[in-house]
Amino acid sequence: MSDFVQQTQQEFWRPDVMPTAADIAAREAMPTVAEACPHCGTEFLLGSRFCHCCGRRRPDAASAAARSDAAAFARLWEKAVARARSAVAGIPWTRLWNAIQPPAWLHHLHFHEIRGWIGLSTASLIAFATGLGCVAGALLVGLLTAKTLVDWQAIQIYRVEWLLGAIACFVAGILLRKPSDQDRN
Repeated sequence: MSDFVQQTQQEFWRPDVMPTAADIAAREAMPTVAEACPHCGTEFLLGSRFCHCCGRRRPDAASAAARSDAAAFARLWEKAVARARSAVAGIPWTRLWNAIQPPAWLHHLHFHEIRGWIGLSTASLIAFATGLGCVAGALLVGLLTAKTLVDWQAIQIYRVEWLLGAIACFVAGILLRKPSDQDRN
């Protein structure tokens, strides 16, 4: 029975051989990088807080020298940001903004102009515009090319989802519309 237990396969989380005291002392004496486990020497997985081989906690990577370097870099960054802000503050933005003349037809694209022209309430116009965006999304999904039947089916499902979103937005626009005087009679 003891032969059977010795021939079992090694599980992935256990080390192959239990380290001796000399191995542990040699590993602790060697300078290790913060990305390798000081106990077993394996590299840590990205973002892990524990070693995937021995299960030990990941040591702090930042030493005192690294922390002081980081603090010095933070001070330099703050000075650079302060200089940039003072340089930007000296520019006369109002004079530059007033010098730019928009085209004459641009006032037709203002939200309140469109709302008055179409005759919808604000919520209804937002739902209508969102519905138009969903229809545009359904049309743009059609530009995707399918190489297999599964790809074609996925594109059709995307198109159906965009069109269902458009229908929901148009129905919301109808329900949010304020009734006019002609509708009340």
